[in-house]
Amino acid sequence: MKRILIIVVLLLGGYLAAFGQEFERMVFTAEDGTELNYRLLRPAETAKAKKFPLIIFLHGLGERGTDNDRQLTWGGNMFLNPVNMEKYPAYVLFPQCPETAFWAYKDIPASYDALYAEEQMPAPFKAVKEMIDTYLTYPDIDRSRVYIMGLSMGGMATYDMVSRFPEIFAAAIPICGAVEPSRLAGIEGVSFRIFHGDADTVVPVKCSREAYMALKEAGVKVEYIEFPGMHSWKLESGILPRRLHGVAFQAEEIKKILKIRYGS
Repeated sequence: MKRILIIVVLLLGGYLAAFGQEFERMVFTAEDGTELNYRLLRPAETAKAKKFPLIIFLHGLGERGTDNDRQLTWGGNMFLNPVNMEKYPAYVLFPQCPETAFWAYKDIPASYDALYAEEQMPAPFKAVKEMIDTYLTYPDIDRSRVYIMGLSMGGMATYDMVSRFPEIFAAAIPICGAVEPSRLAGIEGVSFRIFHGDADTVVPVKCSREAYMALKEAGVKVEYIEFPGMHSWKLESGILPRRLHGVAFQAEEIKKILKIRYGS
């Protein structure tokens, strides 16, 4: 009996060790010396796949800073769910934008009607691209399964990154984002799923509607999900709406969005 208990404890301990993983605190230094805080989640140690997807999550305005914590506020727990880690092992990156920056743009846009690309990517955003390039050199990362998603400011950055480097990404999920529609004309081979609330008072819902139409006209595979009566990705109380949370942040839904072939 004692021997059986020891075996059970050892097996249980191994299981908990495998799925008790946390996001590691990391700092990436770009070629120009820019330091970018980010969090890294590696595939579960029990994962049997030889190659894994790479997922990049770009947070919104309220999670900027230097604490290397706030960027996990929305979406972080989903990836830490042990069931999700077992079913959908992946490398997951959560970079944090400095408080004085705005990912893809130099400043907070005065208007969302004409979000043209900056001539030069802002230093923190350029560092994100260099960080992605670095991870793509890992032999156990599947370069054909690179996915990017973002909220609000991060949704704008998602559009920007994919429009600049469509050859890198298999799919993108902009949530309550915005982009100049003409920038989407040259995107090929990237699948999109767009989310927005029609009562958004920060980023107008027309931004996602126009992006959807532009992608459709360009022949890009795209799906658009709009939430009636919902504000952007958070209410006045700062709580993510349950309906938006339930769709945008479920691993099953993300699997469907991205068509991840785990274990292949």
